[in-house]
Amino acid sequence: MDVLGTPKSLDEDLYSRQLYVLGLPAMQRLREGKVLLSGLQGLGAEVAKNLVLMGVGSLTLHDPHPTCWSDLAAQSRTWQEAGLRHLKNVWPSSTKLSRSASTQATSLRTYCWTSRFPPNPTSQAAQSPSPSLGCRVGWAVVLDLLIVRCTQVVVLTASNLEEQLKVGTLCRKHGVCFLVADTRGLVGQLFCDFGKDFTVEDLTEEEPLTAAIQHISQGSPGILTLRKEADARYFCDGDLVTFSGIEGMTELNGCDPRPIHVQEDGTLEIGDTTSFSCYLRGGAVTEVKRPTTVSHDPLDTALLQPRVVAQSPQEGRRARCLHQAFRALHKFQHLSGRPPQPWDPADAEKVVDLARALEPLRGTEGELLDEALVRTVALSSAGVLSPMAAMLGAVAAQEVLKAISRKFMPLNQWLYFDALDCLPEDGEFLPNPKDCAPRGCRYDGQIAVFGAGFQEKLSHQRYLLVGAGAVGCELLKGFALVGLGAGANGGLTVADMDHVERSNLSRQFLFRPQDIGKPKAEVAAEAARRLNSDLRVTPLTHPLDPTREHIYGDDFFSCVHGVAAAVDSFQARHYVAARCTHYLKPLLEAGTQGTRGSASVFVPHVTEGYSGPASAAEDAPHPVCTMRYFPSTAAHTLQWARDEFERLFRLSAETINCSQQALTSLADRDRPQLLQVVVGLLRHRPRNWQDCVVWALGHWQLRFRYGIMQLLRHYPPDKVLKDGTLFWSHPKQCPQPLEFDASQDTHLLYVLAAANLYAQMHGLPGSRDQPALRNMLELLPLTDPQHLDSIFSSDLASTELGPEQVERLNEALQDWSEGSPLEPLRFEKDDDSNFHVDFVTAAASLRAQNYGIPPANRIQSKRIVGQIIPAIATTTAAVVGLVGLELFKVVGGQPPRPRPRPRSAFRHSYLHLAQNSFSRFVPPAPAIQKFHHLTWTCWNRLKVPAGQPERTLESLLAHLQEQYGLRVKMLLLDPALLYSAGWSPEERARCLPLRVTELVRQVTQRQVPKPGQQVLVLELSCEGEDEDTTFPPLHYEL
Repeated sequence: MDVLGTPKSLDEDLYSRQLYVLGLPAMQRLREGKVLLSGLQGLGAEVAKNLVLMGVGSLTLHDPHPTCWSDLAAQSRTWQEAGLRHLKNVWPSSTKLSRSASTQATSLRTYCWTSRFPPNPTSQAAQSPSPSLGCRVGWAVVLDLLIVRCTQVVVLTASNLEEQLKVGTLCRKHGVCFLVADTRGLVGQLFCDFGKDFTVEDLTEEEPLTAAIQHISQGSPGILTLRKEADARYFCDGDLVTFSGIEGMTELNGCDPRPIHVQEDGTLEIGDTTSFSCYLRGGAVTEVKRPTTVSHDPLDTALLQPRVVAQSPQEGRRARCLHQAFRALHKFQHLSGRPPQPWDPADAEKVVDLARALEPLRGTEGELLDEALVRTVALSSAGVLSPMAAMLGAVAAQEVLKAISRKFMPLNQWLYFDALDCLPEDGEFLPNPKDCAPRGCRYDGQIAVFGAGFQEKLSHQRYLLVGAGAVGCELLKGFALVGLGAGANGGLTVADMDHVERSNLSRQFLFRPQDIGKPKAEVAAEAARRLNSDLRVTPLTHPLDPTREHIYGDDFFSCVHGVAAAVDSFQARHYVAARCTHYLKPLLEAGTQGTRGSASVFVPHVTEGYSGPASAAEDAPHPVCTMRYFPSTAAHTLQWARDEFERLFRLSAETINCSQQALTSLADRDRPQLLQVVVGLLRHRPRNWQDCVVWALGHWQLRFRYGIMQLLRHYPPDKVLKDGTLFWSHPKQCPQPLEFDASQDTHLLYVLAAANLYAQMHGLPGSRDQPALRNMLELLPLTDPQHLDSIFSSDLASTELGPEQVERLNEALQDWSEGSPLEPLRFEKDDDSNFHVDFVTAAASLRAQNYGIPPANRIQSKRIVGQIIPAIATTTAAVVGLVGLELFKVVGGQPPRPRPRPRSAFRHSYLHLAQNSFSRFVPPAPAIQKFHHLTWTCWNRLKVPAGQPERTLESLLAHLQEQYGLRVKMLLLDPALLYSAGWSPEERARCLPLRVTELVRQVTQRQVPKPGQQVLVLELSCEGEDEDTTFPPLHYEL
């Protein structure tokens, strides 16, 4: 069903991270989407929460069942406080539901009614009018919602097979996308039917590929050569492309999409260009995405001939077995009027018998039913688990998004997910019916799977959660629901130094608009306590980094059982992982980027340690010379524009403020040019808006005309190097100066943004009136380049100012010094009203025009310059669900169990929701290193007690040789050298008799031990070691 109507206004501040995942067209379709969701147990509530956070236009909720204790294992009893209501037993025909509790200006229309689907949709009862207080409403309301209100998607959770078949048939009849989602203990299923001919407009989250053009030949076919930095491998034969910004062969600009053929040398055949004008310079070739059509089977057909999502044939066989297990569970419930009892062997055998008796699946002849798998599913199927609801709810919500937005490939058609690896591998530790019987508490759904003893163990855990952003808040919500640290001896600590921003509100539901500006850790902790009043959570607003080891030190970590990391940089991940390795604590870690996500677990002495990259590839700095004079990509121009912002509106203001106090500082190397740019063409401090416009126009001339002319004076277009090659050859692109034209939007935007920022810096009022600015600019004269020569020194030549320039600058600074200090501006990407991103976007675009580079648009510029990581609520929820499953295993392996869970029980997980890719695999074992008779991994350390009285350096070296056979060459504490075998006899005689702590005090000039410090961590190098040998750390126990 196509989305109809005019797109609603979109809050780009709120959905900024999600816009980079979906794009504006898909986001607008989502805002117009209408969804019916039935079933509000944990899974249904998760689907609803994700849809609301993503900004779906209308969500209709339905559930006829009363709330029971097991529901609370996977959702909160305080949905109203959390941003969603648990709408069981909510009767009014319409209500307002806050959109993720994050937008005050808009609300989500929600129709709530309670009804069981009657067996006969044409019965008199089914034709009852609109719902009212206390009445039951049937199929008439369903039909009304599907047809009159144009519902696009129907999602059923916690439904029986009969209901699924009836609603699926109805949806198929009316062209409505239909989903079924269900979890039973540690297994879950998802089914999608988007109809016979469903069009997907965009298969990927990546923007269309764009590359800069070097040359286009006239011929049949015309050959397009890309610039050296572009990679033709990303283009494929048959891709459709279009062109823009070409000078000369302008016939290609804006032409209808053309198919291409990629040649072996990386050039592109683009069709006949014989009759076109000769190519001169510049331009870009851009991929045109093509829609594709998907065909799904209806549920009644797909039940017997399932198409399952699987990454391997083995996964496919297991998925088909789980398919039969779900069918058998439906059959059992239909015959018995109830689901199987927790861990009841008799009920489990009945389910296995029913599975054996099912009609075989078509196309699977010869596949044997895995009866052991079906039996395990049946034994644990009575449970309701928060991590399973989070994982399946995220994927289901993503499929709803695909149905509405027509972006990304839908599932084809069944997805089965199981986490039966959470169960003990030893039969003696499996739960029993008595231990799993309901207790009349909020954890009954979890107890039904793992037993009351396991729940008690969970409640006594003490965990550190690092980060309270999107992933951190979802983790905290999950911890609250499973009861982690909710017992008398348990507790959670949440560490985050940041404050709530508006963009945080669309990816989790613990923060509210009134929380903006407050510490994330404190707000998240209070919200978590509202989710579970038994939760013991302590917020800390100090960063977990080397500067705070007096807070997060030996005493702190000695009271922690494990750590969960939800940080957004590789540097932070490495530090948290190093702390966990040092203190031998298990680490649960998750991260997302767009629809990609990962969840990992690192267990001491069982798995490898964390070993991610040191930094993201895009964080690598660009060479300064490339950015200043020889840019070749949009990223170069954006970094240049970002540096311009810093120079013009922060560093120059700070320099002026300093120069007000000491005018003699003009001798400093960088200050003259900074002072020149802030003074610009003005001879006095700006007094009004027109002065600011004059300055901005002058700076436009300086950067995009005069500066380029200066560069071409030094390096003319025909300059030849000593080897005979042209100076302006690959990868250098010869620039062209621009002519200012107030009628061009980019020119006007630059002056508007620059003038407003200049005004803000000087405490003057600005203006947003573009027509008035255009009129003013038409009246202002453009500065003669020769006049600019007398004012500005070239950064290509000496930075020393001439006498005339010094005199002029000192006169101007005298005038500046009489006013109040300037206000240095600090770049803020998330406020679209402050002109920061506008300036950078316009400056980078003009710079790109100078060099014939395809420019980035505003959204791309904001993401790149602001280093924004694309994010969406579904990926966040999915990885948090996966982390929660690994938490069960980590806690389950602790005492009274005699040993930790084996490595084969744990899983690293990677998913890509846009491409329906789900990968889970056993983590590698820790790498083993050897030196003579010693073997160790990253989890080992050499322990040496300080002793009473404390050891001397000489006795420590002797102990290491005697105990471990190590002849130490060098001993270090961080960078401080404590011992070297190459010391002179005098140095050895002085240091060897010293107590180790006294030696450390003398070398480092620091107090040792610090308060609460229990060990000194020393590094050592030994005789006979290889270059790649890294000895385990030496823990000198104080």
